[in-house]
Amino acid sequence: MAQKVLIVDDDPSILLSLDFLMKKAGYAVFIARDGAEALDILQREIPDCLVLDIMMPEVDGYEVLRQVKENAATSHIKVIMLSAKSRETDIQQAMELGADNYITKPFATKKLLEDIRLLITPWPKSHL
Repeated sequence: MAQKVLIVDDDPSILLSLDFLMKKAGYAVFIARDGAEALDILQREIPDCLVLDIMMPEVDGYEVLRQVKENAATSHIKVIMLSAKSRETDIQQAMELGADNYITKPFATKKLLEDIRLLITPWPKSHL
């Protein structure tokens, strides 16, 4: 069964390109155009990874991250923040709320795919 990724961004071009790339890489992809839509999807689907923009209408990425990490059913989800906000205080706030990684826009899609793979691929069992 394919691992699931939820992409949350209000930029249609980012959604389109990431949807294509993630599916090509073998992930099951869900898309939300804002934080409210993401929270709605999270009531039905539990992804392995959440790629989350910060600056969005309705509910921003910080609030989505806070709710994901405070909910026992979703707190295990790996979260990569993907944002144009590049100040140290923005990154620190996301990490304190429980983000696993923070990538600033513009970003390299190859690096994002690699970061997702590293976060959600289980470590191989050692032969002890």
